[in-house]
Amino acid sequence: MARALTLARQGQGWVEPNPMVGCVLVADNQVIGEGYHQRFGGPHAEINALADAAQAGHADRLARATAYVTLEPCCHHGKTPPCTHALIEARIPRVVVATLDPFPRVAGQGVAELRAAGVDVTVGVLEEEARQLNAPYWMRVTTGRPWIIGKWAMSLDGKIATRTGDSRWISSAESRRQVHQLRSRVDAIVVGSRTAIIDDPLLTARDLPQPPARIARRVVIDSKAALPLTSRLVQTANAVPVLLWSSPEADPQHVAALREMGVEVVQQDASDRPAWLRAAMRYLVDHHQATNVLVEGGGGLLAALLQIDALDELLVFIAPLLIGGQEAPSPMGGLGIERLSQASQWCWESIERVGPDVLIRARRTRG
Repeated sequence: MARALTLARQGQGWVEPNPMVGCVLVADNQVIGEGYHQRFGGPHAEINALADAAQAGHADRLARATAYVTLEPCCHHGKTPPCTHALIEARIPRVVVATLDPFPRVAGQGVAELRAAGVDVTVGVLEEEARQLNAPYWMRVTTGRPWIIGKWAMSLDGKIATRTGDSRWISSAESRRQVHQLRSRVDAIVVGSRTAIIDDPLLTARDLPQPPARIARRVVIDSKAALPLTSRLVQTANAVPVLLWSSPEADPQHVAALREMGVEVVQQDASDRPAWLRAAMRYLVDHHQATNVLVEGGGGLLAALLQIDALDELLVFIAPLLIGGQEAPSPMGGLGIERLSQASQWCWESIERVGPDVLIRARRTRG
């Protein structure tokens, strides 16, 4: 199962909104086939593993093989036929599943179908690891919102810019290359209006060794739709999608001009800002099938998302710099909490060196 999980991760960025899945076939204490879901719309892991076994000349051994699968095999017709049918037709006698699929059209029905056909099924092997691997998929399927990743670069004293707003570049070239890799696998990159206007970012994945797995939609949270027509986001909207999440109070003429330039402008009542932000995240799921969303600032937007418990993962690049200054901004704005007991809880995922910087990955701890 550990090998199947390793295989599954190779589909990251390529398979969403589907989950990452790996499969290993074992017969006579030997791996006879393996595969993973490689691309959205393509064959699932089980199908690729069966094909791998057949190609290696092990088709005659499938009748005594065990299939180790990181997620419950699907039992419905989607873009591909049900994997349960393929396993049954291959006469696989035993299937070991890491975890059930939360998708309503599966959700235990795949296991039930296999058992009804006489297949011996075991569920729960490395279940926690499998759920962690597909936490973004779980979030989208069970809550209707995407997995939200907050990212920032800061100095050793927790500053994201100097008191004059100078921030290019706090992180190293190596760290910035890693950010571009991250951008290449997410569905949307979100910034607040202040960041979009002051920094004038492009928010694309560039200088990659290979083509990106997906092209992220660039999203600006801007109730007044104040994004200038001259901004790099607007100027490139016809080449790379831009969504501006706004409100009815925006200038209608400017909104029309933005739309004429190719920007998707969605206007929602912003009188209840938490509800307005939640609606933005749901919109990305409902209209653009977003699973992973990267938030690159600013501090006000990150704080607002934290307030509504809509931050799931953090990537923090720490540069060996000291900036100082009471007016120099920190990564998280807003009013903040009054007591430490109110602080949100996070757990370290990893700490690694990236060039001269340190990258900390953390996930939200929820009860």
